[in-house]
Amino acid sequence: MAIDTAQRSRIEAAGFRVGTVQEFLGLTPEENALIEIRLALGVALRRRRQVAGLTQAILAERLQSSQSRVAKMEAGDPGVSLDLLLRALLAAGATREEVGKVIAAGVD
Repeated sequence: MAIDTAQRSRIEAAGFRVGTVQEFLGLTPEENALIEIRLALGVALRRRRQVAGLTQAILAERLQSSQSRVAKMEAGDPGVSLDLLLRALLAAGATREEVGKVIAAGVD
């Protein structure tokens, strides 16, 4: 979420510092990229699942997992492996090309 110049000025005038999440957490570019990829895959999974008309429970059955695990995947939970995220996307009907585009584009 971008802020405009006026908002930034008000925030800084109140004594706060404006920066990125990467700066705040001290992430390396690689760590930041991995987080963005994980979040993009979760968003894509939710969209793909909904377009396919699948509930989280039905997708969980296909993955031999649980509904709560699917919810965690869609939320970008760091405890979910990238392997499971990719398998879930494919199980929801995504193609390898679509997965590649999600990784390349990031979160929108």
